[in-house]
Amino acid sequence: MKLFKSCSLTALSARGLLLALVALSLTSCGGNKYYSFPEYNFAGRPVPPSKLQERVMVSITVNGAQGALAILDGYRDIRSNVENTIPSFSISGYSGAYPSLIINYPEQTRGYVYSSTDGSLASINYGTEASLGSAGSFGGVSTSIAVAQDDSRLFGAVETAGALVVIDNSLGRTFVLNLPNVYKVVENTGNTIALAMVRNSNALYRVVKLNTNQVYNTTPGATNPLFPPGAVDCQPYILPVYCVVPVPTNNTLNRPSNAYFSLDGSTAYVINCGTECGGTAPATLPGSSASITPFSTGSLTVDVIPTVASPSQKVDSPSIAIPGGVTTMISDGTNLYMAGQQQQTDGRFAGMLTVMPLSTQVPGTPVAISDGSHSKMLFADDNTLWVGSQACSTGERAYQASLGVTSQAANYNCLTMVKLATSTTSMTTQIIPNAVTGTSAVVPYPNLDNNQFYYGSLTGLCWVQNFHKVYTAYGGQVHAFNTTDGSEINNANISVQGTALDVAYMDAVTNTAD
Repeated sequence: MKLFKSCSLTALSARGLLLALVALSLTSCGGNKYYSFPEYNFAGRPVPPSKLQERVMVSITVNGAQGALAILDGYRDIRSNVENTIPSFSISGYSGAYPSLIINYPEQTRGYVYSSTDGSLASINYGTEASLGSAGSFGGVSTSIAVAQDDSRLFGAVETAGALVVIDNSLGRTFVLNLPNVYKVVENTGNTIALAMVRNSNALYRVVKLNTNQVYNTTPGATNPLFPPGAVDCQPYILPVYCVVPVPTNNTLNRPSNAYFSLDGSTAYVINCGTECGGTAPATLPGSSASITPFSTGSLTVDVIPTVASPSQKVDSPSIAIPGGVTTMISDGTNLYMAGQQQQTDGRFAGMLTVMPLSTQVPGTPVAISDGSHSKMLFADDNTLWVGSQACSTGERAYQASLGVTSQAANYNCLTMVKLATSTTSMTTQIIPNAVTGTSAVVPYPNLDNNQFYYGSLTGLCWVQNFHKVYTAYGGQVHAFNTTDGSEINNANISVQGTALDVAYMDAVTNTAD
């Protein structure tokens, strides 16, 4: 009692104030901060307004006429902040209607979002989390686009107009090259090569940039001596700047549909999807439908201008047959991994993965993966490769399900996790999720259609680097998976309102995470 009486009210008040100040000081120094950045952020990247460090951008359409770009916390797997005082994050100023494609360049802290209904292409600043407005117009809806990492040049294939559009930002000009039925354009990382493919054709084309007022064609009677020999079109006509020219080949191309550039940039592998795209085996490659054709990139650059008629300048190496089919591919520097479909004896197509060592260029035996049109491939943590496809419900696996087969051969979902081979283990594949019609194996988190066995087409795929997870736009919703075992992360807190079309890891270390 005496001790209590000796403590005056003033002293007690002072002690309480001191404790409060200490607690406040600790909090302000980071004791209770959920979002903190180092003094020197990675590669000098700015701290974004959301304060999120591992951001996954999701392109969404609400009704096909109104779109948005949501930002998710890919570290915590939530769409709000931790305190839940901010229910969601998004890219400000974006207004595309159907943002079906994200071109992700985290190294440049920038991305490009293409809307496939109105043909708009928006530039997105990752540092400010805001749209910079239009990145350019192709004058129509494009079936394929390519954007240089430095934004210096953009390409669009406007199939309905039969036009290959080149936007040269260094010149501030747009060039519309006539190329009937063009539907695919592919650009290399260095922005020195642009290849174009034409639907239902075995021809391959490339873009060249001319030197001002230089005569390229001295053939008597040439329509325009400023046009290179064999040019399909050059624009403008009077003083041409860009041309589209055929790539001379040995007639082994079979429905070229894409191209992949080697990691060292020396080789362009042209993908011939063959039967899967309506082609037949060429006479020069009997017994095969799908194949890849290697080209030396030195002969394909925009500054290499044809000087003689194309038939005398064949620049490709012999095609390599890929019996398992191929529509997309990726390399780790040691092997090429190729995904495609192989036609079965019943006429249906089955998804296959083929591995080819670069040292031998001899393809291995195809391994079964998801059916469908394969367009997504990326490496991720835990020695995994992920393969995504679309329209999987019409392939061999769905047919097996309709027959009552209850094994994994009847799992017709569109995502495959591949555990790559090591010195002690063989490569394995697993369809994700593990769901088979007529069994207790159902999808963990059904989409709005409440289909218990099939998520739908996989239209977006990204790797949240070093966090052992991949994010997807899968059947119109966001689904995330662990790379350790392929199990799905509960998507209750990352699902979005509307239809998810694509995903991108905005804070990736490199541009290869998508």
